[in-house]
Amino acid sequence: MSTNLHASTSSQTTQDKRMPDALEKTQLMPANRQQTFKVMSIEDSRFKNYGRILTGYDFTQLCKAMEKSPLPETVVYEPSVTYLEVLPVAEELKNRAYGGLPIQIGYCNGSNHFLNAVEYHRNSELNIAVTDAILILGRQQDIEDDYTYDTSKMEMFLLPAGVGVELYGTTLHYAPCNAGDNGFKVAVVLPRGTNYPLSRLWSDGEDQLLTAVNKWLIGHEQGGLPETAFIGLKGENLSV
Repeated sequence: MSTNLHASTSSQTTQDKRMPDALEKTQLMPANRQQTFKVMSIEDSRFKNYGRILTGYDFTQLCKAMEKSPLPETVVYEPSVTYLEVLPVAEELKNRAYGGLPIQIGYCNGSNHFLNAVEYHRNSELNIAVTDAILILGRQQDIEDDYTYDTSKMEMFLLPAGVGVELYGTTLHYAPCNAGDNGFKVAVVLPRGTNYPLSRLWSDGEDQLLTAVNKWLIGHEQGGLPETAFIGLKGENLSV
């Protein structure tokens, strides 16, 4: 990856970071993969349909602490990690980003090139990139009455290292994708209890999309999901 696209782990704050443009981001794609969708900057006006860039926070210590988190060849998600939740920025995110609600800070790390599924919550999710990562995003409003969703409606955005974003509660998302050959690390902030096991599963209406606490999921038939997952994504299993 081009080093000028990475935020340093200095005391530089989010609003001081230079965002790469679309041309630079296309250079981050692995050479042996064909890019079928344009990857846009999070500074593009279209990102406002899905979220906003977090400003006024210093994520230096968070990114440094994330260095000890694993980087597997697949994808690993941990909803709550103590060594992240004791950092001073955790209290800031609780009080400012979530208005005092209890939060959890975990991570989604690994290597991934496919959409596989979309999920949404009843609240915003914060993503803080430790490495560059690509987010594939859509809108809950475009889900059909039968809970199917056309993946051609989704858009891709590069989240640069050291930068945090808020993804609105109506934003469809799933695991980040690689922005290069070395995988990704992304810290994930959500209200406490999100993504923990449910006490039961449902089989009707929107309830059948529930796969964990505060997590509604629509899978793709090629996504390798559990048999209990609702398969409703139509079109290509998007890849980067």
